[in-house]
Amino acid sequence: MKLIVICGATATGKSDLAVELAQKIDAEIINADSMQIYRGMDIGTAKLPVEQRAKIAHHMLDVLDVTQDSTVAWYQELARAAVTEIHSRGKDAIVVGGTGLYIKSILDDLNFPDTDPVVRASLELELATIGLNPLFERLEKLDPAAAIAIDRANARRVIRALEVIAITGKPFTANLPREASTRYPYAIQFGLTLDREDLTERISNRVDRMWEQGFIGEVDQLIAAGITTARTAQLALGYSQIIAMRNSQISEDEAKEETKISTRQYARRQETWFARDERISWISREQPRLEFIMKELEKINSQQ
Repeated sequence: MKLIVICGATATGKSDLAVELAQKIDAEIINADSMQIYRGMDIGTAKLPVEQRAKIAHHMLDVLDVTQDSTVAWYQELARAAVTEIHSRGKDAIVVGGTGLYIKSILDDLNFPDTDPVVRASLELELATIGLNPLFERLEKLDPAAAIAIDRANARRVIRALEVIAITGKPFTANLPREASTRYPYAIQFGLTLDREDLTERISNRVDRMWEQGFIGEVDQLIAAGITTARTAQLALGYSQIIAMRNSQISEDEAKEETKISTRQYARRQETWFARDERISWISREQPRLEFIMKELEKINSQQ
């Protein structure tokens, strides 16, 4: 059985391609987007509607309420269990998403230490007294690669990275191997790319479309459901901007524009993160993507 990864920056067409491929090879899909795991976060995460999933089984999608926080360790355990379960039924598994750390947690052994209460308390005190920006700037100096992978607005993950660095004396990303997957040596990864101008346009159009589809109303419902009581979900792109708008901190026009800017910045961080993994085969928009993947899979089949 195969484990196929489709990754890349936001708005590059990963979800649609994953469904096409799953239909072609009778596979099931495992979501690797850190915000699509939340129920009710549909429009703002560009989650495929149920009718567009073409009756393909999706795993790790809509598994948490917005009041619950997620961790990489939690995701790793459940996603790997999904791979095992899919393979046990004689089907291939397709992992699709843009959260590089989630994908890596499936493929590789991440040796993060347990939390240290003293170190954690010290960092949280700093967060409360000096704010998040100085902590993120410290992370940029100590581990630039981690700063690329972690959203600078995500205080929990910034603190965790600094905690790991303090405990181990090594960069956070020293725990992230880049050689062949130790758990799934047969895994094959494909990355989708777009030129910068095209990607910028697609992101702008996507955000405009989200607003037209009722994004503000979706966030209003999630605010009522308690999204602001937890740390993770409310930091999602677009959601945090609309929450700020509802708190009278910015206007609606500013919320939309900041969503576009933040999404472009996030896409650049995704590109930088995935570019560091030499195991990924890249497919441009000009290439017939499904045909490219099918040919690569045929090569693998002929070698087995």
